[in-house]
Amino acid sequence: MHDRINIFEEDFWSINDALTRLLQGTHAKTILLIDREGQLITSTGDTSKMDTSSFATLSAADFAATSQLASLIGEKEFSTLFHQGEKENIYVSLVAGRVILAVIFDKRTTLGLVRVKTKNTVSELENTFQEIFSKVEKETEPKKDIDDEFTRMAEEEIDKLFGT
Repeated sequence: MHDRINIFEEDFWSINDALTRLLQGTHAKTILLIDREGQLITSTGDTSKMDTSSFATLSAADFAATSQLASLIGEKEFSTLFHQGEKENIYVSLVAGRVILAVIFDKRTTLGLVRVKTKNTVSELENTFQEIFSKVEKETEPKKDIDDEFTRMAEEEIDKLFGT
């Protein structure tokens, strides 16, 4: 089980800008960024006819199932997935091992263009998410406000108080 992803405001806008550039550069219909737990982080493009919560949950489940398939054939994981439909397609890519990028596109663009542009965006997003993970780790490191000497003295006083 992975930890939830916390995104800082400036990083959120950086991520949104990258997704918007990808949307425009590929002529995709919709782009969604989802955590591995199935929670939608953000999206761009037309989501008006889509249940984004269900899409996010199913995308995460799809990636989890595909990861199990990968392990059955000796792979650690597949970093990209492609689903081709009659009218619409989904290209899915893993970002920084913890985030799923889903690009929904139709005949207005090609898989090749989506693949190339997505690869560039994934590289950019991986840098952003590595910075986010570093910030979160720094924030969650235990802060030592009380030194060891104070702790020892406080414990001695408590022992004297309770006669232990």
